[in-house]
Amino acid sequence: MAATDVHRAIEAVWKIESARLIAGLARRVPDVGLAEDLAQEALVAAFEQWPKTGIPDNPAAWLMTTAKRRAIDMFRRNRRADEKHGELARDAEALQERAVAELDAAMDDNIGDDLLRLVFTACHPVLKQDAQVALTLKMLGGLTTDEIARAYLVPEATVAQRIVRAKRSLAKERVPFEVPRGAELRARLAAVLEVIYLIFNEGYSATAGDDWMRPTLCEDALRLGRVVAGLMPEEPEVHGLVALMEIQASRLRARTGASGEPVLLLDQKRALWDGILIQRGLTALERVESLGGTSGVYALQAAIAACHARAREADETDWTRIAGLYVRLSEVMPSPVVELNRAVAIAMAFGPEMGLVVVDALVREGALANYHLLPTVRGDLLVKLGRRDEAREEFERAASLTRNAREQELLMKRARECSTNKN
Repeated sequence: MAATDVHRAIEAVWKIESARLIAGLARRVPDVGLAEDLAQEALVAAFEQWPKTGIPDNPAAWLMTTAKRRAIDMFRRNRRADEKHGELARDAEALQERAVAELDAAMDDNIGDDLLRLVFTACHPVLKQDAQVALTLKMLGGLTTDEIARAYLVPEATVAQRIVRAKRSLAKERVPFEVPRGAELRARLAAVLEVIYLIFNEGYSATAGDDWMRPTLCEDALRLGRVVAGLMPEEPEVHGLVALMEIQASRLRARTGASGEPVLLLDQKRALWDGILIQRGLTALERVESLGGTSGVYALQAAIAACHARAREADETDWTRIAGLYVRLSEVMPSPVVELNRAVAIAMAFGPEMGLVVVDALVREGALANYHLLPTVRGDLLVKLGRRDEAREEFERAASLTRNAREQELLMKRARECSTNKN
């Protein structure tokens, strides 16, 4: 296999296994920052060795074993620094012999708990919420600092600084690797839910790369959301988040065509939507309603998703209700992105002219100047108004702003259509 192919394979393995690797290591070493450092060292070793030796039969086991051996070497060098380190160093040989067996057991029996511990550890109150989210997304979601920065519409350097400071703070405070209980669990819930949903969103619509989606991230986020719902069954926002993710995940099969190209919501074959996931989502939404939490951020978004799920055909969608729900959402979570989504709903319910008024106001405000969906939406509305030259410019601008190759292709295709379909 060519070196470039091996490198692509390593990157793919890392995307899938990094969270499990870091979580498994964090159960064995003093802090999550050290666990991530060890995982990164194993990744570097893979880039050095796999092009020469070939990809191992069990890449995840190879990475874990390599990372654990690096930890053992480090603990040996520093065995006097900490009693726990010394104990691990004295057992080094035995640990090495059992490494692969331990990994298999951890992956089969403990990985869900480890991932949840990783989320709550990174969301410890010693950190500010933006640092909590950035750190957990990087370690649990396997996202780069660039991907996190684009998700939050902030400079990459800002995210990098947050992550470095977060690791230092966790190490300094000796934050334990555990799921909190009682009041402490509740205090960390908002950040945890935000982290889980951002991970889901990165899987649902990948920020960068050659794939429109990263379904494994959606699966991880869904599983974590369900676990948190089990831990906090009386918290309506937990069920709201689960409802939202279940309904959105139901569309995954329909979101790409035969060649992996993106298929937008209104063009999707709804027969491909997963009815089981939709029903799970609607059931979770009913749970929210029974708990009196319909005004929560995630509950409102789940209610919007439910409007789409209940429509058998795109033209049956209740856009008036969706527009109203976005008004309520903007009251509890003011955001230019929410306002952009409201503009889409207004355009669908009351005509593209009205939607364009809201979009143009966002353009003037400038908060979404580098957000590719703003010119995408504006281009959509301009096409409907017959202003194709302007629409083409918007789609070209949107294509220049996105880092996802599939999305770029779609946007450039739409730009070309504006030129070829003139009356």
